[in-house]
Amino acid sequence: MIAQKSYLIISGKRKTAVVKLKIVEGTGKILYNLLSHTELPLFHKLALQEPIRIYQDELGPELSHDFHITTKGGGKEGQIQAARLAIARALLHLTGSETLKKAFIKYDRNMIVPDARRKETRKPGDSKARAKRQKSYR
Repeated sequence: MIAQKSYLIISGKRKTAVVKLKIVEGTGKILYNLLSHTELPLFHKLALQEPIRIYQDELGPELSHDFHITTKGGGKEGQIQAARLAIARALLHLTGSETLKKAFIKYDRNMIVPDARRKETRKPGDSKARAKRQKSYR
């Protein structure tokens, strides 16, 4: 008989970047697009560790789950911020802790609430979204 691993999928979005986070029983590893998060640039690595550090400060125990992150669309920074959002949401889903939710909001509200800002659309007859054509009197 084959033992099936149970997992949970949580998503996060930032601008046009979309992240799917798969939570699997494990030892607390973070895989970002099949790479260990330790191989990422310093600030990206720290951004992914922020929700986990807050979790450990508030609730104490080591993680017993692995996070497998896959990204699509957007740029590098948007993908990292979307992954950070997904990790924080996953930790809230696993624990159901209200104190953890308050700690996330106190540290950074965008850690659990997605940023709704989008690029403003270009208007017809103009060069950019807000730039207007200059008028000449002479």
